[in-house]
Amino acid sequence: MKLSPDAPPEGTVRDWIDHFAQATPDRISHLFPEEDRSLTWAALRDAAQDIAARLTGMGLAPGETVALMLPNGYAGLTCLLGTLYGGFRVLPINLVAGAEAMGYALAHSGARVVLLGREQRDLWEACRPVDPPELLEVGDRIAWPSDQMAPLHPVSAGEDALLMYTSGTTGRPKGVVHSHASLLAGGWTPSLAHALTPQDRALCILPIYHINGLCVTVMAPLVSGGSVAMCPKFSASRFWGTCARVEATWFSAVPTVLSHLLHGEATPDAVVMGRMRFARSASAPLAPEVQTAFENRFGLPIVETMGMTETAAQLLSNPLPPGLRKTGSPGLPYGCEVAILGPDLTPLGPGQEGEIAIRGPNVMREYLANPEANAKTFTADGWLRSGDLGRVDRDGYVFVTGRLKELIIKGGENIAPREIDEALYAHPDVVEAAAFARPCKVYGERVEAAVMLEGGSEATAEELIALCRDRLGDFKCPDAVHILAALPKGPSGKIQRLKLGEITAPGA
Repeated sequence: MKLSPDAPPEGTVRDWIDHFAQATPDRISHLFPEEDRSLTWAALRDAAQDIAARLTGMGLAPGETVALMLPNGYAGLTCLLGTLYGGFRVLPINLVAGAEAMGYALAHSGARVVLLGREQRDLWEACRPVDPPELLEVGDRIAWPSDQMAPLHPVSAGEDALLMYTSGTTGRPKGVVHSHASLLAGGWTPSLAHALTPQDRALCILPIYHINGLCVTVMAPLVSGGSVAMCPKFSASRFWGTCARVEATWFSAVPTVLSHLLHGEATPDAVVMGRMRFARSASAPLAPEVQTAFENRFGLPIVETMGMTETAAQLLSNPLPPGLRKTGSPGLPYGCEVAILGPDLTPLGPGQEGEIAIRGPNVMREYLANPEANAKTFTADGWLRSGDLGRVDRDGYVFVTGRLKELIIKGGENIAPREIDEALYAHPDVVEAAAFARPCKVYGERVEAAVMLEGGSEATAEELIALCRDRLGDFKCPDAVHILAALPKGPSGKIQRLKLGEITAPGA
């Protein structure tokens, strides 16, 4: 099996693990620096085969759902890939989604089995559904109900592989279903964009129960033959030291992580920076001021990208240097098509603003048991509607101008929150920033914002408002800026803009 620049990967997750286990059995596939252990491709295959055979021996049918309540680490990775290897549909539970969302995912998915980390026992007790799946505790070993193993089910590329629930900030979470084909394509698109090779080693700091951590830093090395160093979570103080220890060549992060590294005291040494090829930003727009300051300080190029759970992560990426990286744009499509749709859902020309839509091998199969959402999301000619507003320039680069659900509509005029975010990030003490709408009797909605400042900063709300007024004018300038200890975030580190109105409301 060989990765092609012209066609997405063939086969299944099982096929790709088997391929590298046979071709390079003794080569390292995964490292777990905080557990002081590693896996070769042959050892990974053996662990995956064992888990798959034991799940099969429990009587699970092909495509049945196995839920994982496990953090990043050896157990989380082997249980994930073992479930996929067996031909079952894996459901990584978002461990920070809250009990209601976790319980909903477990119940709605019809999961037969839950593989539960010992440290997640309290989470399980809080979210246990009325009709719970069979629970298997995972410690040093998995507490299998018996030693019974069975021959593996056949599995094909078009069968279900992944079920992942969206954050559900505006309603019930939706269960995104990916096949083996679209899941592998989700690893192929960043492999193309970033020219990944077997010599590359990713540092995984994002949770693998989020699509970025799963597809970009697990699936991309799986199809490109590279390796992964996996950390339980991001630590700004240990980050550069970990990069040195594991000899990482790249990492995928979110803007808040990059901002915290930028404002942190730790600095990588010349050896680390000589080995590191690039940093990758995803999951939310990257403020140009943060990108420029990060690159100036560390000398490491940031490749801005864009992805969705529904597209197995990446759908856009800027090229690597020396290719043209356009600041403020998540880049060009790799391995898929991107169009801007007008109100009648037909593609628009360059420079025209509309809804960003995607079509390609990395697009999900469906939302599980949700025909209404499927009908709203897919157009008649197969475009997946993203819910993001944007435009394409004449070079094919996409610029995101707002989120349909997050647009601030003041006096009938649309204001993209990102404009206010970028103005706030121009202040050197702003670590995190997000604008949001507040209901207003005069204008319908007014602009407000929340920020987190660098420790010891004496910046005031009035100073930040004046900065925005200078850059944006009176109409788009926020009426209030709330200085918070931290902004609410989802599992990937993306700021949850829609929650800010609640936590900054008078009396909250």
